[in-house]
Amino acid sequence: MNPRSIVVHKPETRSSQLILLFHGLGANAQDLLPLAQRLAQAFPDGTVVSVSAPQPTGYPGGYQWFDIDGITEASRVERIAAAMPGFLGEIRGWQQTVDVTEAATALVGFSQGTTMALESSMLPSSPAARVVGIAGRFACLPETAPSKTTIHLLHGEEDAVVPCRHTIDAARRLLELGGDATSDIFPLAGHGIDDQMAERVVTRLKSHVPRRLWDEVR
Repeated sequence: MNPRSIVVHKPETRSSQLILLFHGLGANAQDLLPLAQRLAQAFPDGTVVSVSAPQPTGYPGGYQWFDIDGITEASRVERIAAAMPGFLGEIRGWQQTVDVTEAATALVGFSQGTTMALESSMLPSSPAARVVGIAGRFACLPETAPSKTTIHLLHGEEDAVVPCRHTIDAARRLLELGGDATSDIFPLAGHGIDDQMAERVVTRLKSHVPRRLWDEVR
């Protein structure tokens, strides 16, 4: 596991869940500490970790999950696929360390970290039961919806880096495919995570009952 990752909170007793945060391009684990600390307060029985991407960028102290130099829509898919084994390795490593399963794991991504988290949910064996994607996108719109992963999408309408249409289109597609997904668009927000977004992340993770659980009750 990446030694630059930051364990924001770990309960004294056995963790009931694991929340992993994944930062954006050119950032680092410290950039998501405000959101991570908010999640730690909301979920005191869980372990919260801000995970560092592996590849350095041209920005001082900045890292990336995959290189975007010269990237195209086609090569984006290839680069994500190449980066996915390492991404999954981080998730599996923390799950083993904390001793939790996929069902007790939530991935919270921002920007490029969102892309990695969303794409991991489309794998035959998704590494987490919940994915929160903030200000990011799928590499391309999914052809099927994940059967065991709930996806929460959040985006600022004024985002000039990753247009919010990516979230709108993704949410519409997931729901059309029968997926369990929510979407929240914040009219005055740009490419970032403000207090309103952070509070909505907590609300979604705390209050949303996954569709698969409703199906089991029926």
